[in-house]
Amino acid sequence: MRLLLDTHAFLWWLLNDPELSPRARAEISDPENEIMVSGATAWEIATKYRLGKLGGIDAIAGDIAGALLRAGFVEMPVSVRHGQKAGSWPQAHRDPFDRMLAAQSALEGVPLVTRDSAFREFSLSTVW
Repeated sequence: MRLLLDTHAFLWWLLNDPELSPRARAEISDPENEIMVSGATAWEIATKYRLGKLGGIDAIAGDIAGALLRAGFVEMPVSVRHGQKAGSWPQAHRDPFDRMLAAQSALEGVPLVTRDSAFREFSLSTVW
């Protein structure tokens, strides 16, 4: 199965944070699953790190691509199709990172690993 990680799921996996649910941890660690990380996640991490909203992740923020590769995850690039969908969702959800991840999850048919209940309004398949 292919899975797309929400930003917090990606960071919690890398940091071995206990906030990551047992189910999410099991799915991410299953070698049969292809774990994907969006280019939007790199954008979100870099932005929030620059603004001082993410502390203690200097090594990750300094080399997001390297962290992704070391974890054995696959990059999901942001395409024009993804951008169009993210911008055209009728939902009032204002977070551009969430809108992009929702668009990618929907268009690629990939469940999103997230604990964020805000994604319910997009009617996505989620794992937590």
